[in-house]
Amino acid sequence: MAPIAKVGGMGDVVTALGRAVQEEGHSVECIIPKYDSINYSQVEQLRQEGGFAFGGTNVRVWKGIVDGLPTTFLEPENGHFWRGCIYGRNDDSVRFGFFCGAALQYLKTYNVQPSIIHCHDWPSAPVAWGDRMGAKCIFTIHNLSYGADLVARAMAACDVATTVSPTYAQEISGHSAVAPHLGKLYGIRNGIDTDVWDPSSDPHLPVAYSPDAALEGKDAARRALRSKLNLSQIDVPIVGCVTRLVAQKGIHLIKHAAWRTLERGAQFVLLGSAPDGRVQMIAMQYGTVPVVRKTGGLADTVFDVDHEEQRAAAAGMETNGFVFESVDAAGMDYALNRALSMWYSDKAGWRQLVHRVMRQDWSWYSPALDYVELYYKAMRS
Repeated sequence: MAPIAKVGGMGDVVTALGRAVQEEGHSVECIIPKYDSINYSQVEQLRQEGGFAFGGTNVRVWKGIVDGLPTTFLEPENGHFWRGCIYGRNDDSVRFGFFCGAALQYLKTYNVQPSIIHCHDWPSAPVAWGDRMGAKCIFTIHNLSYGADLVARAMAACDVATTVSPTYAQEISGHSAVAPHLGKLYGIRNGIDTDVWDPSSDPHLPVAYSPDAALEGKDAARRALRSKLNLSQIDVPIVGCVTRLVAQKGIHLIKHAAWRTLERGAQFVLLGSAPDGRVQMIAMQYGTVPVVRKTGGLADTVFDVDHEEQRAAAAGMETNGFVFESVDAAGMDYALNRALSMWYSDKAGWRQLVHRVMRQDWSWYSPALDYVELYYKAMRS
């Protein structure tokens, strides 16, 4: 749950979607473990409100407000979440299985009666087949590469399942964890919190900027980035790559993109951080043109400027980036070279493209309405 407990994009989604649903007039409560690695100065009104016995230990209950959302923290005294981290221990399945059982016990003990319990990925999957006391369960798959066995059981037990984009829903439809339950799976693209990701008020930028002043603002940002990274202050493009450095993310293509960028006289910056299906939307919010492979949520949000006007129009969008399909150097070259050539040779076209991508709406407003509709669908089932 961003900003206090975030590993990948799921933490941002939980907070931003929760806020968007709350803004539609619904009551939202988030329940997470009380990790010892959290910076609790970011939690407002934090206080302990008793506890209960579960699984042979006492579980302390803490309440607070995180980014406007009422949040309950469960702290088992067996030390499951006193590990200095969120994930990454050999007994993660035991730890989070315990948390799921404790969360359901908390609902019973404190007489909390939700209409919907929305679970995310394998860590909260066991809630789907637990005693929910009549509450309907929405289960969201963020990344099927982890915890497939738990995901399979959750898919069987939940009332409605979602994943992070329509295309990703199609891509995982043949997976053994998903295929038997396709009738309950919906793809809803993620959004971004436009209060957080706003170049007109972002305190981390050297100069705030709007779409109409994007060139000046981005020029200042490039100068600041070059200064921080000791790059030459020359008028060339900067190609940025934000990704986990694991095989799933195509390390061979990242290396190739770096070499191709340097060959074209540009600069390359790699941030080896946890990505998610929102990176391209955040980039466009700030006027950065995406170069992406046509897969998952990328295919649902980025439309090639040279070839996909019709596909963009069908989605109610305008073209906004450079897309490749084949997972090889030739595919990457095709998209990256076109982007670099446009920057070098068609300044007017590039300015128009930057302005266009910043005008597109990537907020949670529309996805949140889709989720609310599914909540009601689950309640009617």
